Amino acid sequence: MKPIPIPLALLAALATTVLVHAQDKPTTDSPVTSTTARILGEIPDGTPPPPESPKPKFIVPAKDILETTTHQQGGRTITVRKINLIPLPPPPQVAPPLDINDPAIQERIAEAREEHPADEFLCAGASVFRPKDSRPLSLVHTWPQGRGEPVVFWSSADFALISGIGNFIGSDGGTRSLFLMWGVSEIETRTALQNELGPESPQIPDFPAGKATFHIVSGNPGKQTLASIQSLHDLYNSEYDRLKTACEGRERAQREHEAELKANPPKPKDIILNYWRTEKPAAEKGVAR
Repeated sequence: MKPIPIPLALLAALATTVLVHAQDKPTTDSPVTSTTARILGEIPDGTPPPPESPKPKFIVPAKDILETTTHQQGGRTITVRKINLIPLPPPPQVAPPLDINDPAIQERIAEAREEHPADEFLCAGASVFRPKDSRPLSLVHTWPQGRGEPVVFWSSADFALISGIGNFIGSDGGTRSLFLMWGVSEIETRTALQNELGPESPQIPDFPAGKATFHIVSGNPGKQTLASIQSLHDLYNSEYDRLKTACEGRERAQREHEAELKANPPKPKDIILNYWRTEKPAAEKGVAR
């Protein structure tokens, strides 16, 4: 299997950032830093979210139902009802489009960049390999700020665990947001993996024993991007048990969900469609009345 970089068209996510400060340690390809990376917020562990508040039901009084027809489709009943006119509130006023070239907007953007110079949105795609004869390996493509040429690196961290990280403090004190897509492949040996990747794929480096590190394969990462990559590895090393437990929880929840769907496939729900006619037909698009 050859890892395929994640297309930028899928990377349409923006992140909320919070500015906090602390300390960090460098590894192989990283710059020297003096702050500590840490995860912001909770790590998803497969715990289901709280149930949503029930939505108010749309009830039509019997006296307002003028006609009713029913149809059977795919094991469900579709009921179509003609009802009396229901007055609707006026549509909300649409805000005018934002003019990015407006001097006031540009001034606010400049102020935000000055206040948060190290904030970064990190987009990444990871192919995770788990050889039976060695530690996990990840071939990662990352696009700083979600654009431009990717930075490609091998890592001795299992990026399936890192997928639980959303927002974090980087080793330079700036906030980061991670959008990561990943896939896992079980493989017998490192040699078999290199042969499967083919001669065109980057050579797997010999990582030292101990903490997870990384090796840049291609691209020209700046200081900020290196700090982001280093921070992810620092978090992986310092929060390994927490990340592993959360990842196992997500995988277990996924298996249980799939088993539940297989044992109890959802039944089609009945549908009720209500409609009414106005006194004056709506004008067709592009046609004046």
